[in-house]
Amino acid sequence: MLRNKDREEIIQTVSNTSHGSIDRPHSAEPSHLVGRRSFLAGVAGTAMLAHGGATNAFAQASASRVNLAKIATPSSLVTTSENRISAVNDGQTPSNSRDRSNSLYALRKESADEAAPWIDYQWSAPVAIDAVDIYWAIDAPRAKGLPGTEWARLVAPTSYEILYWNGSDYVPVENAKGLGTAADQFNTTSFNEIKTDRLRLQVNPEVEKPAGVLEWRVYNAGPVPVLPPVIHAGIDRSVMIGGQTYLSGKAIWLEDRPENVARWSKVSGPGTVTFAKATAPVTTAKFSAPGDYVLALMGSGGGSEPKATVRVHAEAPPPADRLDVVYTRKYSIDSPLWGARAKILIVDWIPHCIDHCERTDIPTNKGDGGIDNFIEAGKANRGEAHAPHKGYVFSNAWVHQTVESMCIALMVDARGDQDILAAQQRMSTTLERWIPIILGAQMSDGYLQTAFTLTDRSKWPERWSPDHRGNHEGYVSGYFIESAINHYTLTDGKDLRLYNAAKKLADCWVANLGPGKKDWFDGHQEMEQALVRFGRFVNDQEGNHRGDAYIALAKFLLDSRRGGSEYDQSHLPPGQQYEAVGHAVRATYFYSGMADVAAETGDKDYQGAVLSLWDNMVNRKYYLTGGIGSGETSEGFGPNYSLRNEAYCESCSSCGLVFFQYKLNLAYHDAKYADLYEQTMYNALLGGVALDGKSFCYTNPLVNTQRAKWHTCPCCVGNIPRTLLMMPTWSYVKSKQGVYVNMFVGSRIRVGEIAGTSVEMVQKTEYPWKGAIGITVNPEKPATFTVFVRIPNRKTSKLYTETPAIRGVKSFAVNGKQITPHIEKGYAVVTREWKAGDTIELELPMEPQRVVADDRVKADLGTVALKYGPLVYNVETSDNQEIERELGDAPLSMEWKPDLLGGIMVMTGKWKDGSPMVAIPNYARMNRVPPPQEYPGREDIDYAPGSTNNTAKPNRQSAKTAAPSSPAIINPNAGAGITATTGSRKKSGAVIESKVWI
Repeated sequence: MLRNKDREEIIQTVSNTSHGSIDRPHSAEPSHLVGRRSFLAGVAGTAMLAHGGATNAFAQASASRVNLAKIATPSSLVTTSENRISAVNDGQTPSNSRDRSNSLYALRKESADEAAPWIDYQWSAPVAIDAVDIYWAIDAPRAKGLPGTEWARLVAPTSYEILYWNGSDYVPVENAKGLGTAADQFNTTSFNEIKTDRLRLQVNPEVEKPAGVLEWRVYNAGPVPVLPPVIHAGIDRSVMIGGQTYLSGKAIWLEDRPENVARWSKVSGPGTVTFAKATAPVTTAKFSAPGDYVLALMGSGGGSEPKATVRVHAEAPPPADRLDVVYTRKYSIDSPLWGARAKILIVDWIPHCIDHCERTDIPTNKGDGGIDNFIEAGKANRGEAHAPHKGYVFSNAWVHQTVESMCIALMVDARGDQDILAAQQRMSTTLERWIPIILGAQMSDGYLQTAFTLTDRSKWPERWSPDHRGNHEGYVSGYFIESAINHYTLTDGKDLRLYNAAKKLADCWVANLGPGKKDWFDGHQEMEQALVRFGRFVNDQEGNHRGDAYIALAKFLLDSRRGGSEYDQSHLPPGQQYEAVGHAVRATYFYSGMADVAAETGDKDYQGAVLSLWDNMVNRKYYLTGGIGSGETSEGFGPNYSLRNEAYCESCSSCGLVFFQYKLNLAYHDAKYADLYEQTMYNALLGGVALDGKSFCYTNPLVNTQRAKWHTCPCCVGNIPRTLLMMPTWSYVKSKQGVYVNMFVGSRIRVGEIAGTSVEMVQKTEYPWKGAIGITVNPEKPATFTVFVRIPNRKTSKLYTETPAIRGVKSFAVNGKQITPHIEKGYAVVTREWKAGDTIELELPMEPQRVVADDRVKADLGTVALKYGPLVYNVETSDNQEIERELGDAPLSMEWKPDLLGGIMVMTGKWKDGSPMVAIPNYARMNRVPPPQEYPGREDIDYAPGSTNNTAKPNRQSAKTAAPSSPAIINPNAGAGITATTGSRKKSGAVIESKVWI
């Protein structure tokens, strides 16, 4: 039995809610994808349902049987965005035990002695109950030893029992009959009548074989009780003035009765709110003035009038003209930190990627499938005998990423460094060898994916098939297109081989997909942002709107995402998504593409959704390091404020987040987005490759990071260097008025034409070690324009509070004359006639900061983190005898250590016991451990759910979604690193050698 003290456990309770989709006409909307569910599974988070008070239930004359679960509040110990507790009482009837269209809730035991997991229902008043129905989620058997198949499967539980709350304990119901676990049906259990306000389903699953519940119904004994309705108002969000927000409210009564009425109203806010239909829970609303609003949905009937509220932030749309991209072209780095990191990437890491892409001896399913797949695809295109495809369906990705990384590395001025020159010579030779091979694998109509070319047509009959959304057609094609852009800029447009091939590929997609053609979307986003990026680039190079068709296709692909799963963000139309959910890399690529399309089209639904997603991510699901993805399930987001330090924070998601924040900077001309991508760049990505350039991080937990020489799923290996080395693009953007300085890196970069003249920008600085920054503006001829210099605000998220608060600028001078610049959206604005050699000198405040997290982030309660400038710091046992202790109140100071970890600014202080404390930048963490593993990977992760693969599993995935068949698997060690001690490796839970939160 459970005593009262057991009720004191902190549980996460998720409201039984839906994301109800509102259909709207648009030319790109595929009709067959609309409204697959009457409503979708509920929202993740910790929000409790708002009730009007616990009124006593009274019986009505009817003696009918109803499902009391409809108006219960479900709860359990663990919830995530995909392991959705609200799925169990969403009222849906599964088609079979493998139906995942409305999500499920999984219950798991890691060991035999672990307490049995459970699901609770709670009502607003006691109800009489004598029977339940349970529909179990059970996966079909799957072959062993194939990529992504060794992960936990959902099976029927060993046993379970029904308990109820008797006022002091949970006790078993009496005379229970049934307790079945049969697949593909509701399993009925009857028992003696009880009266309670809490019912528990306690499950005994097999160890490491979770049991899943699709639906749990509860039936009344005797007359139907009269209870207040369950009301949910939806997710907090943003909306554009002139646009509308899609309200997905919910009001549920036990029975349909004439007195049942739901109504929206404005509670507070500066302007007028106009509802399309105030009496419809699912409707739209428009706002007359910017500001913060609270809306309420109230339900009458059932003896009371409960209500729930939703917060809406309304703001003016972004400027009509987005900022312009500064393309990465040949540039020079003059920075102690970035120069060293760039050299390691160029001399060591990218050659390492080349070697692995050219290897033919990588073990099967250990990251194999490189340039050899292109060779074989070329043979197939020529009608020659060929070998089957190797590795994952998306293995082309790390080849395309490596091509792009080589192109960017070749644009970095070696400044006479012989090691860099030798590496660049090898890259030039490699590109000349690889490019003909890659082009030989392209089909005659432009289509390019070697997995399709080399796959048996009985397994994968046609391109762009809904049955094969998991095959990453757009994902790999997008990477190819992006590589072509940087190859063009490397050669100044003199070598058009990849550029023309990319146009041929994009034209192939335009010819086959779109309004009046085929409706389709990819299970893994990337093509969308690549098409917009390429469309802009083609327009800039060729004019005449040559790239507009690519941008239009990107919007069509985004608009087509509906009727699917939260895992790949296809659960709702893009303009109606307000919460960051699902696989984090797919999400950031998706949101980046949405931000692109919003900036190009001015679509207010997209603009509102993008800001809502940004706010939810940055202010509820964002790590101090600038990483995202708690990894509680499916390499993705958890609920709001669920930010465990054994995080996933995949390196690719950090790359995607940089892209997303950058696109918002382009759209809104606001420095806060550059503040954020600087934070991610320095803390979640810069340390993605080890200091010796011989290993990388797939995940980036805030304790005990693990690095690897390669990986079972090496999708990050080329993504890290291609992102870090695009320094001109991240450092500057421009407009008709002038140039924006976003990153402070010693460098010499040509930003293109401004005010009718070509402009070079030169920076001299030791930032982030010191705050002094010198900027020289070199226009080819004198011209009047504005230089916007970012003035960092170190508070980037509402989740974290830094002490002391640091923002602003200590000094600011133009040509040696001190001025007080006007600050606009985080930028110091200097407008004048600029001549070659004119300078801006500024000094940013730099001092140690202590950081505490929002109390709702339970993982960080009672702890503190350390920051200096943009850098988050880390304590390690290499510098501190013991790090599992409390930090003292002694002042913190900074000290330069030229011989430590390549030269770093160390933070020093004292532990509470008075002993010295030493902290190092997070990017330099875990570089003093034994050699990394060769091919790590997680057996509980399916890196290619729903894919077809010659060397992998057959596709058992439903055509309706690219999500894993059992996304609701909870792994408490997800993303946790491993620690090396005396040649052995242990899970991070055993020995903590490195951590952010103290």
